[in-house]
Amino acid sequence: MTHPPRVAMVAGETSGDLLAGLLLDGLRAKWPGLPSAGIGGPRMAERGFDAWWPSERLAVHGYSLELARRLWGIVQIRKQLRARLLADRPGVFIGVDAPDFNLGLERDLRAAGIKTAHFVCPSIWAWRANRVEKIRASCDHVLCIFPFEPELLARHGIAASYVGHPLARVIPIEPDRLAARAALGLAPQDEVLAVLPGSRSAEVAYIAQPFFQAAALVSQARQAIKIVVPAVPALRARIEQIARACGVLDRLAIVTGQSHQVLAACDCTLIASGTATLEAALFKRPMVIGYHMHPISWRLMRGKQLQPWVGLPNILCRDFVVPELLQDSATPRALADAVLAWLDAPPAQLHTLTERFTALHRSLLRDTPSLAADAIETLLGA
Repeated sequence: MTHPPRVAMVAGETSGDLLAGLLLDGLRAKWPGLPSAGIGGPRMAERGFDAWWPSERLAVHGYSLELARRLWGIVQIRKQLRARLLADRPGVFIGVDAPDFNLGLERDLRAAGIKTAHFVCPSIWAWRANRVEKIRASCDHVLCIFPFEPELLARHGIAASYVGHPLARVIPIEPDRLAARAALGLAPQDEVLAVLPGSRSAEVAYIAQPFFQAAALVSQARQAIKIVVPAVPALRARIEQIARACGVLDRLAIVTGQSHQVLAACDCTLIASGTATLEAALFKRPMVIGYHMHPISWRLMRGKQLQPWVGLPNILCRDFVVPELLQDSATPRALADAVLAWLDAPPAQLHTLTERFTALHRSLLRDTPSLAADAIETLLGA
């Protein structure tokens, strides 16, 4: 294909904007004049993307009436976007994550003869396996960030390519712990615990209290330990409020953002289940994964869970390489004891963990922009 294709894309949230920016890098390297438009964020705009709506319009926050207004607005955006794309057909539509928004849109566009791709396979291997039928109806091709996903999708007749995980390119194979400590004002000999209670308000509401209570117990056992909490800017005040209520605010150093520096600097992390656990693994850090949610949500999730693991490092290693303390098991005492076990672990155990996480890192490290762009080029030529 000599002329650049017209590409339509939808990316929701900051992570989607990052992924879409990488994909645009690959596409623009292949086709320098590539036109692209749809819904996107600042990283996409830096690459010449024409955002008809900003990606933040797809974010859902708040409760009751505000939530209803947000959802109604999102439905209207999808309706208008669908009509615009059907009237002025792109060469390909690429939905970046945001499956609840994108898969239905992709299905309608594909039914109308527009080629569709989806970047980031929905977690059908973890839960919601019933979503595979929707993926098959919606996507001509799926760009996968985990190596086992293409084979799984192929069993269901879905074409897919493994393009690597973008975080593996951002985080160095051998993180510079001393530099991270210096940036945070920590000494090389300090013993450091990182506490990451989540990046969403609901996560913080459920897990921050037992995390901070556990941190207090760790601090009692090891009085010289430094405890650092990287907080999402919008949640910093809430995190400080919970820490104060737990009586541990004066024992913590709360920093705004800087989660990568904190993970690079720490000896161990107490961390909420989610993408941050993969980041911790790429930084080769011992961790204790904790999670708590509303009891009804927990029962629903457990009923759909397809694997014995919840944390991404354990899922990817196919083993309980780090402890998971979930729901009723996530007590302050249990969390603290698991942290203390890592802090007291023999060097051989820590070396083995580092080797497992280094192998995981290498398996995720690929030239994501080029591989993703190659897959789109093949799809367009099919």
